[in-house]
Amino acid sequence: MTGTAVRRTLLYAALLVGALISVAPYLMTLNASFKTTQGMFSTQAWTPAHPATFSNFASLWSQYDMSGFMVHTLIVSVAITVGQVLFCSLSAYAFARMEFPGRDLLFWAFVATMMVPQIVTLVPLFLIMSHFQLTDTYRALILPYVFGTPYGIFLVRQYFRTIPPDLEAAARIDGAGTWTILWRIILPLSRPILATLATVTFVNSWNNLLWPLMATSSERTTVITVGISALQGQYASQLNIVLTAAAVALLPLIAVFLVFQRHIVRSIALTGLK
Repeated sequence: MTGTAVRRTLLYAALLVGALISVAPYLMTLNASFKTTQGMFSTQAWTPAHPATFSNFASLWSQYDMSGFMVHTLIVSVAITVGQVLFCSLSAYAFARMEFPGRDLLFWAFVATMMVPQIVTLVPLFLIMSHFQLTDTYRALILPYVFGTPYGIFLVRQYFRTIPPDLEAAARIDGAGTWTILWRIILPLSRPILATLATVTFVNSWNNLLWPLMATSSERTTVITVGISALQGQYASQLNIVLTAAAVALLPLIAVFLVFQRHIVRSIALTGLK
């Protein structure tokens, strides 16, 4: 066995170990959702459920409004995702292609806000929403995030800068305006990074807890993370029910990743080649 083969084998082994460590908590959560309460406390977390039961899912749906919480979360997450893809694309194009005084300084000042912890902005944001009487509404959950984030704008802007300027110059020679270039040239070429942004935004919106916990107070706007948090207090002695709820909340995220994984890998590959 050559030295290159040995290094490659060790690399794959290390990646396999890292993948198992990363995936193990999710597999344990899914496994626990099929255990009874007795089986939950009498076996190890990695012990397969035997016999497997679906009663946890039935109890969860019959005793708790999980379907309503998931619908609320889906509405908020989809609205934020669509808004971020749209507005991040517009902002990123302005920062990547358009010339105006102070462009780079404004961009890096905007990106620097990523270093501000979310907890710092929660109270001012709540006061603003309270002043406009928007608390406990979908608008309070959507508005703070729908117009883009520094991370999203930075991500798309960097990708836009990898697109050859000659394409845009040729389009302008043919009489295309800025909007035509953006919608018919730049965005179609940027589908991988837009899919990546949509996936990251959807996952973050789906998993967001702190802001929904502050901004909402009734079940008509309760999202899945707040619902599971309340469920944990109600079923503290039935961890299998709580983990079943976590497993249910995990399934849409897995579906989104499976749909967009090819675009995510492609965006990373193209960015690396550039």
